[in-house]
Amino acid sequence: MTRARRWLLALMLVTIAAVLAWFAWRAPQVDAVMLQTAPLVRSIQFSARVATLARVEVGSTLTARVAQVLVREGDAVRQGDVLVRLEPDELRAAQAQQQASLAQAQARVLGLQSTGRSQAQAALAQAQAGLQAAQNEVGRTRQLVAQGFLSPARLDEAERALKVAQAAQDAAAAQVRANADAGTDLRQALAQVELARAAVLAAQARLAQTAVLAPTDAKVLARMVEPGQIVQPGRALLALALAGPTQLKAQVDERFLAQLAPGQVATVVADAFADQRLAAKVLTIAPAVDPQRGAVEVTLALDQPAPAFLREDMTLSVEVETARREQALALPLTALRSTKSIGGIGGINTSNEDSAEVLLTVDGRAQARRVRLGVRNLQAAEVLDGLAAGDVVLLGASVQPGQRVRARQVAPANVTKTSAGNQAGAAGAALGSAMGR
Repeated sequence: MTRARRWLLALMLVTIAAVLAWFAWRAPQVDAVMLQTAPLVRSIQFSARVATLARVEVGSTLTARVAQVLVREGDAVRQGDVLVRLEPDELRAAQAQQQASLAQAQARVLGLQSTGRSQAQAALAQAQAGLQAAQNEVGRTRQLVAQGFLSPARLDEAERALKVAQAAQDAAAAQVRANADAGTDLRQALAQVELARAAVLAAQARLAQTAVLAPTDAKVLARMVEPGQIVQPGRALLALALAGPTQLKAQVDERFLAQLAPGQVATVVADAFADQRLAAKVLTIAPAVDPQRGAVEVTLALDQPAPAFLREDMTLSVEVETARREQALALPLTALRSTKSIGGIGGINTSNEDSAEVLLTVDGRAQARRVRLGVRNLQAAEVLDGLAAGDVVLLGASVQPGQRVRARQVAPANVTKTSAGNQAGAAGAALGSAMGR
């Protein structure tokens, strides 16, 4: 090998070593973001079902055969509409029998007030005449006995006849009093009239019960009877959803209870009509937690009347906005190195504030800084103190404080809006859930 070649080889080796040393000395590139103010929203997603204010099961109060079923599932009915008709023949006959009994009782009252009173007056007059004759006979007999024309036995007979006549007169007078307006016979007859009239009303009421009516405006959910069936009291014939504001019922994991409050705005999407979003609000939160499922019932109300496509028990996807900052200094969660007093579930802050450590790039080196955080979602946190707009924050945990770095700015992810999902099975895909990102 010639000297020139040896010098060339040595120069190449020196060059390679210099390049390797330069690469070793050169600071590594680290992804970083420049902080900016932007809206920050936190929300929760869960499944809900359509529910009306109340459901009722309509049944019969009679044992009878069904003659007609006048509604079908899905029909809207008004209060008083006939839903089911039962065969009325037997009850019509019972009503006719009670009406005949009423007519009979009324005829007896009329008889007591007319012919009955005349007969009683005539009987009283006759008894009074008989009593007067018996009294006269006793007087004559007493004189004749005193004169010796008649025996004392004849006087005894006359006195017994007088007693009989007195009793007959008393009975006739009692009958007259009984037939008077305040008399016992007439009062009993009037009571029988009222009893018969009540029986007629009862028969009419039972006959009216052969028509099963809608208790109020409602929608037919289920039809459990057909013509020809024998129904009995206590058996449900139809299931109705009473008319009223449509509400949404959801079972939400109790871990998210601290984030929910009445009045929060929500977006609702029916899985079958994903292109039609509905506005709603949180109406009530149940005071108790279901111990079996670890869930609390949340009721929501639609802002507008329910559209026609919403049906009872339909599955819906609900997104409730639990916090919003119109202008927040949003920091990606990947920039957080350590946190204190984190009060949340799965990266969701449920306390008022957190503190965390981040790394900034200052004069080409990583510098640690403690920051105070506010609202958090699954991707970002609100910076309350410690940073300002324009600061460049390093991402990732591989860099150590004081290390030389070269910041490579990257576009921040969509950190302004993200959602926390509920328990498994929540139908949140239609709302663009950020779970699992």
